[in-house]
Amino acid sequence: MKDSGRKKENSPESPVAPEDPEMVEIKAIRDKLCDMHSDIKKVMEYSNRLRFETAMECSRQEYSNAILSHLHEDIDTGLERNMVKKCPEKENCRSSFAALLQKNAGLVKQGRVDEVLLSDNREKLEELRCGAPYSKCDQCFSEVSSLFTKQVNLMRSMRIYASNQEQKADLSALETGALMREVLEPVSNPQRLEILRAVAFETKSFSAFSEITGLRGGNLLFHLQKLMDSGLILQQHERGDYMITEKGFKILQGLNGLYSSLQYSPLQISAEKTPGEKGEIRV
Repeated sequence: MKDSGRKKENSPESPVAPEDPEMVEIKAIRDKLCDMHSDIKKVMEYSNRLRFETAMECSRQEYSNAILSHLHEDIDTGLERNMVKKCPEKENCRSSFAALLQKNAGLVKQGRVDEVLLSDNREKLEELRCGAPYSKCDQCFSEVSSLFTKQVNLMRSMRIYASNQEQKADLSALETGALMREVLEPVSNPQRLEILRAVAFETKSFSAFSEITGLRGGNLLFHLQKLMDSGLILQQHERGDYMITEKGFKILQGLNGLYSSLQYSPLQISAEKTPGEKGEIRV
């Protein structure tokens, strides 16, 4: 037994068989295909994001243009119908009123109406009123004030304007628990956010979500169920494709708008500066 053990210890190691060239080539092709699949996936994700952002911008522009066209017609109709008919200054005043109201109406094309700009327009209207030469000018200014108020109310209904006092009231009414439970918590997971973005404009199957997120079986089902329980997505029928709900789309749209606005905020720009710029002291 000892001799056989020595022979085994002293026996030379068997040479490693060279790898089959065909298998090496197949492995290289497989790796290349995996890289190509990864690149295609990245391109598709980037394309989907661009399509989403473009669609949001086009929809906003079309809606704003339609509202602006309506406001311009309202200005022309209101001034023509309710201004004093016989007045030597009618055309001059009409031109000034129309210019001011059209400038104010143009604010609806902004994502958020600045209260400073609106206040400036109010002050210009008051300046015109103070310079009115006739007592009967009150009739014309009453119509202009009415049209101005209608524009402001429309901005409020579009949720693009709220005064400072209104904004404070809105914040005080915020229910943090419901916000966390119904909005923030469902989209706080990156895979769930990817799922929501994937169904923004088209339905997706379970297998498609698996490929997008890299999740399988029960793990993926957990996140899908979380989004369905929160009312952000729904399944068309048992074992059917999934689609986004109105609530889910509004949340996704709001997140996109919030992220875009933060990219150009003063705090964001300041944070992106490198240490030592503009005389900063680096500790």
